[in-house]
Amino acid sequence: MSASRKLSSEEVNALIDGLQESDTPPASVDLSTSDDVRPFSFGSDDLSVLGDYYALRMINERFARQARSIFLPMLRIPPRISSFPPEVKTFDEYCGGIDNFMSLTTSRVDELRGAILTVLPPSFISILTNAYYGGKVSTPSIKRQEFTATEERMIEIVSEGLNTTLARSWLDLMPISLSYQGREVNPQFASFVDGSDMVIICSFVVQLPKLDPATFDIIYPLQTMKPIASQLRSRVRSDVVDDDSTWRDKMERAVLGIPLKMDARLGNPSVSLNRLIYLQPGDVIPIQLTESVELFLEDNRFYAAEIGDLAGQSAVSLTHRLDKEL
Repeated sequence: MSASRKLSSEEVNALIDGLQESDTPPASVDLSTSDDVRPFSFGSDDLSVLGDYYALRMINERFARQARSIFLPMLRIPPRISSFPPEVKTFDEYCGGIDNFMSLTTSRVDELRGAILTVLPPSFISILTNAYYGGKVSTPSIKRQEFTATEERMIEIVSEGLNTTLARSWLDLMPISLSYQGREVNPQFASFVDGSDMVIICSFVVQLPKLDPATFDIIYPLQTMKPIASQLRSRVRSDVVDDDSTWRDKMERAVLGIPLKMDARLGNPSVSLNRLIYLQPGDVIPIQLTESVELFLEDNRFYAAEIGDLAGQSAVSLTHRLDKEL
């Protein structure tokens, strides 16, 4: 259930002024032909007025990829995390669109001379907590108005991990450090910015098998970002190629480390069914050994080899690869 939205101070003043005005309707003014008027959508997700903010988008994409390592140890299954394009709204507008029970963690960023707000839904916190302590990865059916002590600890772990990952994602643009400042559960009591202040909302969606996607947000005050607007419009280096290369290296090491069974078969004696029936302990089956033996890899003919010894142990020396290759 969404929280009731508070009126900003400007909206309250506008209502009071409207009540005090006379009943005479104002004269209409046609602005359609004016060259000085251009349309503007307040609260839109178009950042073109403030710049493309390309760097911020790249930071969010890098953060989404690296944040998987935070949730993987808790969920024990790899989540898929994606970033949405940033949105610009007033803080009141944002609070009006979320529930009145959330995890809201404020972190100080000295380099930006401001703070950021990390918003986590309680359902996602419950999923992480249950999975971390061996429970089933499922969406809770009961809505509550407070976190348990265990969930509070989970929020601390997740918030710390997100801050560390976010700082690492900013490195190509500028180094930042984040420090815990405070936590609230009701957006109306979050001492972050004034309700009428504009904020940049960076949303991320976490997708898990057979579960509804969970969304969490990282919010920057617009005034905090304006001094570095030129840097945010810069083309920072994308680490997609680096990530792909790292992934390939890990996959190659994992494949090369797979153990394979290898057998050296000294001979293939044959016996009749009649003799096989009457075999007793102590019976001897003759085997004709040759200088060359066949080496099998996972029951496939692999190499011909010669029997010998090495450092006091029996060994085989590979001579040539057999015709039937893997």
